[in-house]
Amino acid sequence: MTRALLIVDVQSDFCEGGSLAVEGGALVAAKITKYLDSSSYDLIVASRDWHDADSDNSGHFSQPDSAPDYINSWPPHCVANSPGASYHANLKTDKIQVHIYKGQGAHGYSAFEGVSEQGEMLADLLTAKSVTELDVVGIATDHCVLASALDAKRLGLNARVISSLTAGVSPSTTEAAIDKLIDSGVEVVASV
Repeated sequence: MTRALLIVDVQSDFCEGGSLAVEGGALVAAKITKYLDSSSYDLIVASRDWHDADSDNSGHFSQPDSAPDYINSWPPHCVANSPGASYHANLKTDKIQVHIYKGQGAHGYSAFEGVSEQGEMLADLLTAKSVTELDVVGIATDHCVLASALDAKRLGLNARVISSLTAGVSPSTTEAAIDKLIDSGVEVVASV
């Protein structure tokens, strides 16, 4: 059994003060850092939104003359190489072995849509490392954590979300996301 941890989108723009801030994001970043110091995984992967600066990223960014609907379109965020796209300062990154970049010209909710610095898809990378168990943490519970964990389950991995190491946009959408994860066979635990 090979275990991996996927840290989803713990980026400055998704934490307090960022362009698409999630309440509790900075605290989750600090909690994940503490967890990394006390846990043991065969592989640690982190994903980041890495949107193109010069496009609407297939409609992911709202048009300048229209308001985002916060369902399919969003304010510009996590633009490649911008301060907002950087990992949050509370997340210590020295134990992260693979960095996945997603949303390059696309929506990119799931980490499984992204690629490593070498251009390798996350699913292929996990298969090459014989990963069977994947714990998922990060931001936001009700968007990119949800999409990534569902994709992990669809790919046949034993997927588990550690909810105390996630932050969601709102209590109602977070609860709905957790229900969907459980209904899809993803294990959800408060802590480990």
